[in-house]
Amino acid sequence: MSNWKSSEKPLERLALGAAGLGFSLFAAVSVVEANEGNIASSSSGGAPAVASPQQGHQNEHMKPESSLADLLEHPAFAGHAPLLLPWDSRAYDQTMQISDIGSLLPYHSNIDPDVVLSALNRMIDDASGGNTVFYDLYTPEEKQAQPSRANTGLFFFRGRPGTPFAVVAPGGGFSYVGSVHEGFPYAEEISKAGYNAFVLKYRVGSGGGVATEDLAAALSYIFRNAAELGVSTVDYSLWGSSAGARMAAAIGSHGVAAFGGDDLPKPSTVVMAYTAHSDTSSDEPPTFVVVGERDGIAPPSAMERRIATLRNAGVEVEYRKYEGVGHGFGVGSNTSAEGWVAEAVQFWGNSIVQTSNNNDREVRGGR
Repeated sequence: MSNWKSSEKPLERLALGAAGLGFSLFAAVSVVEANEGNIASSSSGGAPAVASPQQGHQNEHMKPESSLADLLEHPAFAGHAPLLLPWDSRAYDQTMQISDIGSLLPYHSNIDPDVVLSALNRMIDDASGGNTVFYDLYTPEEKQAQPSRANTGLFFFRGRPGTPFAVVAPGGGFSYVGSVHEGFPYAEEISKAGYNAFVLKYRVGSGGGVATEDLAAALSYIFRNAAELGVSTVDYSLWGSSAGARMAAAIGSHGVAAFGGDDLPKPSTVVMAYTAHSDTSSDEPPTFVVVGERDGIAPPSAMERRIATLRNAGVEVEYRKYEGVGHGFGVGSNTSAEGWVAEAVQFWGNSIVQTSNNNDREVRGGR
């Protein structure tokens, strides 16, 4: 694990550069802190027969011209709405339209408002149907011990009950969490394929180690509450983009307990998008990797060195490099990368089938 600390440095330097380029606009009192007492968790069900005006808007969809204020005040996200947005402790211009949300994501590209809105509205529909869309990772006591844990949690996109789950860790240089672009849209596609998907809101500003502790805590939470959540803990997958890919790969390499979580099995599959993460172990899960050929933050050459290491160790790897695409392309809509999430889901599914077949052979061989 000695390489884990050094592997954080490229994105941490970017974060420092961003701070020097004008991200000192952070307010002393955050929107998150203003809502901290309400971060408890679930959304309420659909509107009753006689609804208050606020309850009557429970299922109202967001539109391109909807403002950040509309999002932050939407009843479907009551108690956790600030965690939808990328930056902690930032004073947002609440008149900003959703169509302009890409301006909040400086390390990302190809931000499609229609893709953002589709995933947000999916959560609104789920909440309107009485489903919980947000879960706390930490207890009130744990948050009191470390107040930054208030800015964490899991957004849940349900698939078929009892199917395996994925956890998605979006990127943002460990300075912000780009869930609206490469968290919620990934989870929406994964859940449409029938699997359960969680999007992690993790702590930022303290590097990859602390963020990965939150990922380990998330996995521990899901395993402990799998029956209530309606998910299978067999053959789960980890997905990450940029900084989030470092986190997913670290758990894939070293396990959940290495980052303060429970003693759990490693993921059956790791999906990594555009990261220069180089650390490996002697026991790596099957890995699906994507990058844009024009990525100046995580160049393809950096990713290809890690891929070569994995393949030399006999690890199953699928690698996609997309023409004309830069860093942080998300689902890749209207680019050469479009459709990669579906390919990654298929790769994960093949890993599940292969694992099941291997287990069947072991059972038959032991008879």
